[in-house]
Amino acid sequence: MRHPHVDARRAPRPRSLRRTAALASSALLLPLLGAAPSPARPPSPAGDGLQQAFAAASEEYGVPRSVLLGVSYLQSRWDAHGGAPSVTGGYGPMHLTDARTALARAPHHSEGTEDPRGDDARPALRPSARPAGGSGLPARLTTLRRAAGLTGLSPERLRTDPAANVAGGAALLAAAQRELGAPRGGDPADWFGAVARFSGADDAATATTYANDVFEVIRSGERRITDAGQRVALAARPGLAPDTGQVRRAGLREPRTRGTECPATVPCEWIPAPYEQFGDGDYGNHDLGERPGSQRIQYIVVHDTEGRWEGVLDMVQDPRYVSWNYSLRATDGHVAQHVKAKDVAWHAGNWYVNSGSVGLEHEGFLASPDAWYTEAMYRSSARLVRYLAGTYDIPLDRQHLLGHDTVPGPTPAAVPGMHTDPGPYWDWAHYFALLGRPLEATAGAKGGLVTVLPDYPAHRPEFTGCVTKGEPCAVHGSSAVRLHTGPGTSYPLVRDGGLRPGGGPSTIDVNDIGSRVSTGQQYAVAGRQGDWTAIWYLGQKAWFHNPAKAPVAVAAKGRVVTPRDGRGEVPVYGVAYPEKSAYPAGVPPREVTPLPYTLAAGQRYVVGDLVRGTYYYAVGFDTDRHRVVTGEDRYYQIQFGHRVAFVKASDVTLRPSGR
Repeated sequence: MRHPHVDARRAPRPRSLRRTAALASSALLLPLLGAAPSPARPPSPAGDGLQQAFAAASEEYGVPRSVLLGVSYLQSRWDAHGGAPSVTGGYGPMHLTDARTALARAPHHSEGTEDPRGDDARPALRPSARPAGGSGLPARLTTLRRAAGLTGLSPERLRTDPAANVAGGAALLAAAQRELGAPRGGDPADWFGAVARFSGADDAATATTYANDVFEVIRSGERRITDAGQRVALAARPGLAPDTGQVRRAGLREPRTRGTECPATVPCEWIPAPYEQFGDGDYGNHDLGERPGSQRIQYIVVHDTEGRWEGVLDMVQDPRYVSWNYSLRATDGHVAQHVKAKDVAWHAGNWYVNSGSVGLEHEGFLASPDAWYTEAMYRSSARLVRYLAGTYDIPLDRQHLLGHDTVPGPTPAAVPGMHTDPGPYWDWAHYFALLGRPLEATAGAKGGLVTVLPDYPAHRPEFTGCVTKGEPCAVHGSSAVRLHTGPGTSYPLVRDGGLRPGGGPSTIDVNDIGSRVSTGQQYAVAGRQGDWTAIWYLGQKAWFHNPAKAPVAVAAKGRVVTPRDGRGEVPVYGVAYPEKSAYPAGVPPREVTPLPYTLAAGQRYVVGDLVRGTYYYAVGFDTDRHRVVTGEDRYYQIQFGHRVAFVKASDVTLRPSGR
């Protein structure tokens, strides 16, 4: 697989990691030992049976129904995911965790060939990450086993039966309430402390933020049909004012918040990535800078960690490894910041993107069967992204809010090894809704563009390779839409010549991005035939099934580029570096090498930005020699294939998309 990002940066010789990715045990956060099992056996839901299951569990364990519904919504939005685990081993509507069962495989931090720094001014380092070791798991990853002890229900039933899962969550909440010395039942406002402890967070700030989110859900109310067709509703309680002071009695630690760059609404602590020398002029694991004064921060890059929280934190604190700006924990949305926004982390495999971006690592596994991410992490990430976008004036669209899988290779040789996280299971539509920028149609049929927008839960394309190469992945909702060379599934998949320079067809492997587009991306319409729509993609027409009754794209308008008159085709680039004459003495000019694609006459591609060629020269520990080189050449950033790319403004004509 090519998706994990944490390969390395550069080095003249092989090195081994100084730290392992071992899981560190944390203090038990829900001390529920000694509670007697309940004889309750909740019914399996059908129709509105899940709503009934919440009512039954509320009555059995004395947890206010609104509290139980609010907690479950923040964990899973009431979805059961067919009994499959989340990215951190959580099951069912209550996200009861059984990580030892769900995540019994090694992380993949060092697979692939991408150099995360992405600057060939220095040799690339690719250290090998050792699998996470140790037998201890933190309590936040073992709540299902404790729920089994409290309810008398088997772990298997808690994993697969949604009603049983709800009962298990209710038992954990009730036990946490007892530990706080508070009575069962009563006013939902009296359950703030128990909800905070249910989060699994070991620090007060994260637990408080989690509980605040739950009570915001209760105040606003929610209603939806789940992935299993269940009708669930939570009536709004707008005047509810919980006793937030209960968290002070929960015995949780205070996080290291000093120096963090996070909004007040995000639980954030400072766990710095080291900036250290380690001999022969070598250093790591990021570069110091003076952004945004020295150069614009124009991207936010979404990654997944391909490893569990404790091991990933261990890696980012190793000066011989690589770095990113923030890590986000799946179980409760907790955030750790590692690199200041002014500095440049090594995370995206493209130095132009790295030097102008902030990288966010989300705890999870791209190819985990039926992978799903918690609502708590989505919400925490969205709040952080809104803050960063507002602070640095970053547009909230898919050409500035990038997945690692949409970052271009900086050179032709780098294209095949670029990573593919967060992958087809990241719910971009829900993410943009949480960002306050819901994706929707912005034009009529003559707008000339489409915005990719499948119905995530119902859109379930087939993928292979999640567990075993060539074997089908578990069926799952997806943001990805597959592309063919003609208007029908009998036509071959579109081929990406840069991804496979030696030839060969695209596949439906979960890591093969050669023939697919993703939610929120925009493309120029190249034709329509029946239920099929064609777009311009990687220099060719690419077709996708887009029936009127179940569309996977909506109409849009914007700006596009096409080759200037008289130009049969123009080159496409993976970086926007300056012309050679812009480099001062002592700074070797960087080559701007065309990628193995061209933009041909008559084709149109959506524009994301007009940028001036920029290169950040930083090849040594001594920052006195660092330079930001800015040229006169300008580039348009375009949505070219699955990844973005750049074309020189002098090669193309900018025009409205309408036809």
